[in-house]
Amino acid sequence: MSPLADSEPLIQLSAVSKSYGRDGVPVPALRGVDMEVQHGEFTAVMGPSGSGKSTLLHIVGLLDADYEGSYHLDGELTTGRSREELSLLRNRSIGFVFQQFHLLPQLSILENAALPALYSRTLAPAECEERARLRLEEVDLGHRLGHRPNELSSGQRQRAAIARALVNEPPLLLADEPTGALDSKTMREILELFAQLHANGATIVLITHDREVAAAAQRVVHFRDGQTLDGVA
Repeated sequence: MSPLADSEPLIQLSAVSKSYGRDGVPVPALRGVDMEVQHGEFTAVMGPSGSGKSTLLHIVGLLDADYEGSYHLDGELTTGRSREELSLLRNRSIGFVFQQFHLLPQLSILENAALPALYSRTLAPAECEERARLRLEEVDLGHRLGHRPNELSSGQRQRAAIARALVNEPPLLLADEPTGALDSKTMREILELFAQLHANGATIVLITHDREVAAAAQRVVHFRDGQTLDGVA
């Protein structure tokens, strides 16, 4: 994980705007957003449907390069990079956790968790598997390594997805409604896990519409109509 006391932000968005075409008419999704997230912060981005938070997620996650403004990730300008460059940077720098887990059903959770490390092609397969095993043990799934996703509870599947997100030791953990498919008890367990990761130095950006989920974060950035409510976050 990146150190807490770093001189420049991990995430720095400057005047970021994004519009979508609808019947030939541009519809703004983001309107000149300025936003920073420091190393070691746990930030929730909260807003209703249509507020722009999903668009923000795609830009911060290097999934959408078609926008105005600039985005620096860990001091590195990402704006204007090629798709291949963004893919490599995304694999190295960002761990994703999604609402629906996105675990491959034909693979064990150990194999699932090892995938980002295998895609990076920087480690031997045995090293990728060992790193995945350690991450799964950290989220209390060391006794389930050979199980497939359909043999696990929803909370265990999300824990496996978090282990997968962490396997490359990325500086940023980006979570998109990570408790949306969970019951209230399991939701609290997953939020406790995020709190533990944050306490251990992880930088987390969590997208949510749920006030209870947002309250688990160190800081909440409110979005509405493609802008932060105070203009700068």
